[in-house]
Amino acid sequence: MTQVRVPTPLRKLTGGAEAVDASGDTVAALLTDLDSRYPGLRDRICDESGQVKRFVNVFVNGEDIRFLQQLDTPVKSGDEVSIVPAIAGGR
Repeated sequence: MTQVRVPTPLRKLTGGAEAVDASGDTVAALLTDLDSRYPGLRDRICDESGQVKRFVNVFVNGEDIRFLQQLDTPVKSGDEVSIVPAIAGGR
C-alpha cells in the first residue's frame, strides 16, 4: 500500500482522514483506487481530459510528478504521495 496525504479541502471525501492508503503501481492507478473508495476524489484532482488540474500538485516522495512521468509515475509500497492544492494570491 502507498500512503496518500489528503489536503484539508478534500478530507470531507475521506471522512476527515488526512492520510489514506491506496494500491496501484502508478499515480493514475492510485487515483482510480482512491476514487473507488472515496467517490468524487479523482474529479477534484483531474480535469475532463484525465490530467491533473493546473492548480493541483501531486508529489511522490517529495518529487512533483509534472517533472517525472506525470500520472504514469511509478509508485510502490511505502512511497508517500501528497496532493497539494496550489495557493495563489498575495501582493
